[in-house]
Amino acid sequence: MTKPVLRGLLFIAFFALCAFVLVPVFVPRPAFIPGFAPPPDMWPKAVSLVGVALGVLVLLLAFREGQPVDEPIKTDGSSAARMGLRFLGVLVAFVLFLVVMPYTGFLVATMLLTLTMVLMTGERGYRIWIALLAFAAPVLLLLFFNSALGTQFPKGALAKLLGF
Repeated sequence: MTKPVLRGLLFIAFFALCAFVLVPVFVPRPAFIPGFAPPPDMWPKAVSLVGVALGVLVLLLAFREGQPVDEPIKTDGSSAARMGLRFLGVLVAFVLFLVVMPYTGFLVATMLLTLTMVLMTGERGYRIWIALLAFAAPVLLLLFFNSALGTQFPKGALAKLLGF
């Protein structure tokens, strides 16, 4: 099995698990929903179904005619260890995100997580883009969901303390 086929199957499996198992179990659906309001599980299910569709697209592109064969990437021990450390760093960043969010709120925790994820890629050259992505994108995301969709995110003890 080639790498793109495996990648497509993993995308499909992960997002199908989210759409059909995790969202129905963990996103409660109230008995009454007004006619103008979308149900609470609409966005998680929509994102999961888009992920399934992207997995199918990756799978279809993997089976197309004239697909070049992926050559294995030759790595030495130090780069494999570096990748392992980065993976561990990503896991620690997500755990810290979950731990810090009740105290700092969604906005600050997302800014820290986004900055950490960009720095984990090893990119350091585009400092303005990194700052915009890490700080402006979560603010715009929060404003969009708050004003356009009426979705509230956790404020956190620090934001309540400061009066936000």
